Amino acid sequence: MQTAVVPMSQTGAMGTEVQTGPPETQRDEDDHDRFSHYVIGGGEALMRSAVTGEPVVALCGKVWVPSRDPKRYPVCPECEEIQAGRDSSLIDG
Repeated sequence: MQTAVVPMSQTGAMGTEVQTGPPETQRDEDDHDRFSHYVIGGGEALMRSAVTGEPVVALCGKVWVPSRDPKRYPVCPECEEIQAGRDSSLIDG
């Protein structure tokens, strides 16, 4: 599974559980972008989203269509925690 960091609106409370399967998805369309998120599928998913307008899914489960520069935002704490717990040898990009 590839991941990439892209901006997204603020997530809810952080938990300490580690997901073993795909995250449950939620739509979040009304909040201002406050965090960058790790995207499932990495650069390939981001490119597909840019071309088709198809939403991407973050490690934390948020679903949205990226539209902002991720370098301008801090990384989502929940995505960062999940990413840190993943086996780096299995992470592409």
